[in-house]
Amino acid sequence: MNIKTLRVEILMAGAMAAGCVVCAAQDAASPASSPANYSGTLSPTEEIAQLRALLAAQQRQLDTLQQTIERILVDKTVAPASPRPPMHPSLGSVAGLTPVIPGLAALPAAIPALPRHLTPLASTAAESNPCEAAPDTQTVPPYLRVGNVCIIPNGFVDLTAVWRDKNTASGLGDNFASVPYNNVTAGKLSEFRLSSQFSRLGFRADSDWKDTHFIFFNEFDFLGNSGTNNLGVTAGAFVPRLRLFWVDARKGRWEVLGGQSWSLLTPNRSGLSPLPSDLFYTQSTDTSYVVGLAWTRQAGIRVVYHAGRTITAGVALENPDQYIGGSGGLSATAVTLPAATALSGIGGTQADNSTNVLNTPNLLPDIIAKIAFDPGRRFHFEAGGIARTFKIQNSATNTASTKPGSGLLVGGNLEIVKNVHLISTNFWSDGGGRYLFGQAPDFIVRANGSISPIHAGGTVDGLEARMRSWLLYGYYGGAYIGRDTALDANGTTKIGYGYANSSNTNNRAIQEITVGLNHTLWIDPRYGAINVMGQYEWLTRDPWSVLTGAPKATHDNTVYMDFRYTLPGVMPRF
Repeated sequence: MNIKTLRVEILMAGAMAAGCVVCAAQDAASPASSPANYSGTLSPTEEIAQLRALLAAQQRQLDTLQQTIERILVDKTVAPASPRPPMHPSLGSVAGLTPVIPGLAALPAAIPALPRHLTPLASTAAESNPCEAAPDTQTVPPYLRVGNVCIIPNGFVDLTAVWRDKNTASGLGDNFASVPYNNVTAGKLSEFRLSSQFSRLGFRADSDWKDTHFIFFNEFDFLGNSGTNNLGVTAGAFVPRLRLFWVDARKGRWEVLGGQSWSLLTPNRSGLSPLPSDLFYTQSTDTSYVVGLAWTRQAGIRVVYHAGRTITAGVALENPDQYIGGSGGLSATAVTLPAATALSGIGGTQADNSTNVLNTPNLLPDIIAKIAFDPGRRFHFEAGGIARTFKIQNSATNTASTKPGSGLLVGGNLEIVKNVHLISTNFWSDGGGRYLFGQAPDFIVRANGSISPIHAGGTVDGLEARMRSWLLYGYYGGAYIGRDTALDANGTTKIGYGYANSSNTNNRAIQEITVGLNHTLWIDPRYGAINVMGQYEWLTRDPWSVLTGAPKATHDNTVYMDFRYTLPGVMPRF
């Protein structure tokens, strides 16, 4: 039913009720409607009684008119002239909250919106916080309510198939830095896996309180490490892994977030929002995303100032970790430490070499600042920086070495034509290798115990295009790790990263070209969505040193196929 028809029904109902009121008045004044002993002359008492009866009849007709109008407003579904926009332009009507399902912003919301001049009156509190509105005013409940808090589930059930022409031993996601060479056994074997580990569960809760909007966001998957052999032999007992767990409060122009979130250094698609749908970590099925992307998920606290609709600025204090390599697998990217006992033992004690968990000392948190410029829906630009501090203690000389590290992030995305986005994000650092998915170490240690940060940077550039229920994408990603070497105390042995005759795991460059598609087979705001995805990935890595007779480089071909059901959910507008 359209608005014009609704207005006609309301006017007809009003006319009928008004006509009934007039008829009642005429009937009350006519002899036929009077008592049987009507004599033509009424006493004052009888006149008062007659007037009371007339007023009662009029009131009944007015009540009927009001009930008719309310029934039309509540029971009839009014299709808006255009779909109601979700709470944020990039959010859709399914609860995955990741930018993997194309065209969500163009989908109709689960609850059709009434025109404002026909919307029933509500209290101020109900208008500011939809979770305090009467539940029976919504035709389809898109969220759960606990008191004045709105809760929606988020996540998806996922089945991923991956094939590689080399056995990287990295599981579902690529380690990039550990692709084996053709002259070793692993380089002559291919691998195929089926996994549901990337399935994701969580929820989001929203509420307004004292002019402050709160968001709680939780998300976990099953990519945790169990350390047992029941993953592939018997039960497939994959361990849940915490991804996100944060609370965000915004009042006016100020916003504060605390908990584990995507780092502020992670590229955004719009503003500085921490929501996954507003971040750029590519559309890749690969759970490691694309080489060269600056990102991590870690604990921190951030403060964001919204200068207006166009400019947003923020600063964050995030969990530090002075990292010297090793997380890429097969000892990839690890630095060579001095032979002196006091310094050779700092790996795993004073510097993270991926053998221990959160037991390395850190002097200060990582400090990240970022500013975003969004002049319109078609363009986003951002620039940010990171400041880090490294410190180690030389027990042999009882001296300490402290060194700062820094990095710069610049990027943006532009809708060059309708539904086609050009995206670029670039990161360069002295001592920021940990933020490149651990593909580069942060620093080396010289023989005298001093610290030297390693130059490292990455880029991701590509296109994303939406065509109805299809999303197509292609990216180039690259990471470069600089050479940083020194001589050991004996004056002849080389140490550090990338020195002559160093291991071929001391990568100089890692590059990737990947293309993929995402097709929405079916979607409904009440029941969720079903998607099928595919991705092809070609990756190559080149070391700083190539031994005589060894291959100069290695490459890998990877194919992903993914089938996914995404949970439904619509967050009401605040």
